[in-house]
Amino acid sequence: MGGPPLSFAVSADAYDRFMGKYSARLAPQLADFAGVLPEHRVIDVGCGPGALTSELVDRVGATNVFAVDPSEPFVSAVRERFPGVDVRLAAAEELPFPDNAFDAALAQLVVHFMSDPVAGLREMARVVRKDGVVAACVWDHAGEHGPLSIFWKAARELDPSVGDESRRAGARAGHLAELFVNAGLRSVETTVLVATVTHASFEDWWMPFTLGVGPAGAYVVGLDVKRRAELMERCRELLPPAPFDVAARAWTARGLA
Repeated sequence: MGGPPLSFAVSADAYDRFMGKYSARLAPQLADFAGVLPEHRVIDVGCGPGALTSELVDRVGATNVFAVDPSEPFVSAVRERFPGVDVRLAAAEELPFPDNAFDAALAQLVVHFMSDPVAGLREMARVVRKDGVVAACVWDHAGEHGPLSIFWKAARELDPSVGDESRRAGARAGHLAELFVNAGLRSVETTVLVATVTHASFEDWWMPFTLGVGPAGAYVVGLDVKRRAELMERCRELLPPAPFDVAARAWTARGLA
């Protein structure tokens, strides 16, 4: 689908500071949309440092939550943070679980980073029972209503050749639902979730970009000092005076296996 290179070989703390506030606000909304109930066994696919995992543990208990992620630092962090959760190092496209193992499979902010999104969603469908739920959400990067939209707008103004995240899988209106249908999921429904975060200062907003997390972070750390300073100042000009809110929109879909 295109986009800048990924960088998730970072600490859980770095990811938390970069995207954690937004992820934590999305997690209960995604769990609600997926219809997660107290008696369910659920899997968090692409769990990251555990924002959604935490929400699922609160709802169904640690022993009913399973999680996978291809990043070793994230897997280690989730194992430490949630000792009762079965956490494994694995990609969405090759889930290390048998058929019909779960009531629901959820992927928060993951589909657009899967190497093969349809294969990943098919795997999620495989490991849930018949009529079990598969649910996922992806930031609205193409519609420029994601948490990184101002950043990528500034980057493109300074370097029109830069690749942003707008072409990633599911990042445009309707595409996530298409992927669900292509993966064989039934009764596909969609909604839009919004995570609003207040930033106390420009520095509070900017500093996480310098930690090297994800495509945006990888872009920043790859710039020389002068270009990084130019990008920072352009972002400052585009943002409102602090404190300011960023309301990030996520395309969301669910379907039945």
